[in-house]
Amino acid sequence: MEVGAEAFVQLLPRLRRRIRRAAFVALDTEFTGLYSTFPQSSEPSLFDSPVERYLKTRQSVQRFTVTQLGLAIFSKENSNKYVVHSYNFFLFPSMLGVRDVEFTLSASSVQFLSHYGFDYNKFLKDGIPYMNEVQEKILRQHLLAGSWTFHSTSAANRDVLRKVIDEVTCWIAVAEEEETMILQDLSDYHVLEVQLVLRQALQNVWTEPLGNKKVMVKKVSPQHRQLLENSSCDPCQTELILVSARGFTNLFQILVEAKKPLVGHNMLMDLMHLHDKFYKPLPESYEEFKRNIHNLFPVLIDTKTVTKYMKKNYLLPRVSSLSEAYAVLCSSSLNPKDPLWPVIALASDCSRYAEKESPHEAGYDAFLCGSVLLMSAHLLLCRSTDDAVEADPSFSQYLTVLAEHVNQVNFIRGAISSINFSGEDAPCHRPPALVVHVQGWPGLNERQIYQEFKGLCRFDVRQLSKNQFILLSNKYKQLVLRDYKHHPHLQVSVYRHWRHSPRVNCLLQVSGIVALWSLLAFVLGGAPSCS
Repeated sequence: MEVGAEAFVQLLPRLRRRIRRAAFVALDTEFTGLYSTFPQSSEPSLFDSPVERYLKTRQSVQRFTVTQLGLAIFSKENSNKYVVHSYNFFLFPSMLGVRDVEFTLSASSVQFLSHYGFDYNKFLKDGIPYMNEVQEKILRQHLLAGSWTFHSTSAANRDVLRKVIDEVTCWIAVAEEEETMILQDLSDYHVLEVQLVLRQALQNVWTEPLGNKKVMVKKVSPQHRQLLENSSCDPCQTELILVSARGFTNLFQILVEAKKPLVGHNMLMDLMHLHDKFYKPLPESYEEFKRNIHNLFPVLIDTKTVTKYMKKNYLLPRVSSLSEAYAVLCSSSLNPKDPLWPVIALASDCSRYAEKESPHEAGYDAFLCGSVLLMSAHLLLCRSTDDAVEADPSFSQYLTVLAEHVNQVNFIRGAISSINFSGEDAPCHRPPALVVHVQGWPGLNERQIYQEFKGLCRFDVRQLSKNQFILLSNKYKQLVLRDYKHHPHLQVSVYRHWRHSPRVNCLLQVSGIVALWSLLAFVLGGAPSCS
């Protein structure tokens, strides 16, 4: 279930087979931070248009990185049974031949993940490398030019490499040409690293992997070394090095090629990290980002969008989180002895999730996400057929009843409800606004206004003019108008565009001046002559 760099290479072929056989794949990611505060806050706001939200989130995605990615592979076995293989992949940026990667840690996010048992040692010491296409292109150029560098990922790695170099250096000083030595007990991950570092550090050695975590080192002449480097059998050829350096990106490419439905929960930030870390740096254009994601993953399903619809149509009670939605859907009140209800069975190597909840562990949340999708789809199918569901509903039938939610990714606290990845977004629609007029309280800013009103309701604040602020909230409260009716410094009223907009006011003032001058000109110019 937990996969680090050492196990990943051996597991990859099995993952490829399972993804190709899957009905769909669910995904969840954990990050080193959510919303950056530099150069300004990127917290979601009801004022955000889709473009504004994308640019704010892009700023965060570029500063933070993915610590853990969870994949739950759902395969239909027979009848209504789905078997789930769920994995936690610990990730760490590739250090081979790429400019040293910098990322930011958010104290609150680190504390949050630590509270839920996240293993930072595995993230730092055994994280699977990854790179996007731009980084891979740069590495390829450096490899061809022989100018690559290796940035060791940890002190432990540096110790291993230092020990190997010292051992080989001492041996080569007394060895004859063509003599060999064997390096043993290397991890699978170190086998390639050791060869690359030795070849770069010592010009009179040659290396070959022997399997069983062993590497053969041979003392050779520079001429012999050159011949071996040009051999097609060299295990350290450019393409093999690139495969190793790509790491998790190889699995990302398998997902892209398979074109299986990709399921997430509130998955906008997940998709942006997938694009930025494994495909290409996020573009400045919001529309280009949408097109790219749609080409990579033509079928997206956000369970947040689905459960919001079901709550709105009274198919689900009010739930605020993925785990709550899962618990409610598993309850007997929603699936009373339905023989066709989806049976979701965890594979034997993932049985821990059947025995113990593991919230905010990426593999567990991915499992919950896929399970919520199946159970929600079954409820929707029952409703569409008036409970007369035929035996053994197929996953394609589930996709049919989910059609209006496909490629609609939830938009948290903004001017639209969801982002449409296969077409144009719906027009922006914001809730009714309040306007605060300030008198006798100089220097008041947005943060102070927010602090003033947060006890009554969660408002987003935006300054309208020197002495005016707009308040937006999904839960509009009349008591705000009542409580501030006689406030000595803050007058609150319902926002009216024609009355409160600075542009409209400016236009009215200009129009008034023009009208006044026109009237004066008419009166003075049109006065009758005395002659």
